[in-house]
Amino acid sequence: MYLEIFKAENTGNDLSIMLSGVCDTFSSVIWDVEYFSPGKFEIYVSANAETIALFQRGNIVGRSDDKQHYGIIEGVYLRTDAESDDYLTISGRFLMCLLNRRIIQPTLSFTAYHTYGEIVQTAVQRNCIRSWAKAERVIPALEIGDVSGACWDTRTKLQISYENLMEWIYTVCQNIGGTANIRLREVSDGKYTMYFELSQGTDRSIMQQENMPVVFSDVYDNLLTYIYNSDYSEYRNYAYVYGEGEGAQRQFATCYAGKEMPTGLSRYEMYVNASDLSQTVRSDDGSETVVSEAEYMEILKERGAENLVAPVLSSEATIVAESHQFVYGKDYKVGDFITMQHTGYGIQIPRVRLVGMIESFDSDGYGLTPVVQE
Repeated sequence: MYLEIFKAENTGNDLSIMLSGVCDTFSSVIWDVEYFSPGKFEIYVSANAETIALFQRGNIVGRSDDKQHYGIIEGVYLRTDAESDDYLTISGRFLMCLLNRRIIQPTLSFTAYHTYGEIVQTAVQRNCIRSWAKAERVIPALEIGDVSGACWDTRTKLQISYENLMEWIYTVCQNIGGTANIRLREVSDGKYTMYFELSQGTDRSIMQQENMPVVFSDVYDNLLTYIYNSDYSEYRNYAYVYGEGEGAQRQFATCYAGKEMPTGLSRYEMYVNASDLSQTVRSDDGSETVVSEAEYMEILKERGAENLVAPVLSSEATIVAESHQFVYGKDYKVGDFITMQHTGYGIQIPRVRLVGMIESFDSDGYGLTPVVQE
């Protein structure tokens, strides 16, 4: 494995992305891929004229063996020492963090049912993509890519405004079980463009029969360490959502997690202020439309669903990196459902989502640390 460094230069109103060089003599690399956040990376390398020129803030870093994840350099730390080697620490997040630089403006309103895929793509188009967004808000070299996964076909109504674009997209991802990513794709000889893509993980747990199950267990000698965490302190599963209006005239709706309404000690209530949601929707041409009360209730419920708080049920483990049973990136990837068990303590989680994977490359070899979430 070696690192690929791409230089991103503004050329007028566009962005030129070209391979600038490679680096295969690093001391360590941490590659933290996450499903519901942009993920991050850190590189530790000897400092010299060549590496300092390569690892500049704003350049893009990829891996020769990973064509799905590309990071933008946000931090460069240089330390010189007369008695030992000089070194660079380079850090950043993967390219989805570019959407963290935009908010949703103006209001995005879907009063008729649309798929989540259509809604999220429209939000990115209107706030980032040329011919849709204002010229000064365009993220150069960003295009709309593919949508895959049944979760993105789910249909809903919603209204959203002034939220951070990246954070809102990941909120949608958590609600429906999908993920978003921006990666590089070569479009001509030596030139690259960024593509925004939506996808969904695959069920590889023992609870299904379509795919080969992926099981990490002390029995199979592929589970080295295991930590289980269960925390309901912030859990909220029932929302009172209040929209526009004053006092007793204020519009409100309720929503809850799951198929059955929670009651008694199983009910964790919360208040959601949705006063920014209006029944009067202004379109891009300045005309106004008043949505029906039933449609407005659906929009309020969608806002409430976005704010429900799931319990923290997570596991961290260290697994055998060079496993002959399951190869990361080939047999399973971040976003997939897998099975984890520790027979010594009678613990089995038959279906758990892999929401993160930290890959580490250093003098000790190659390591994999998965993060899972029920």
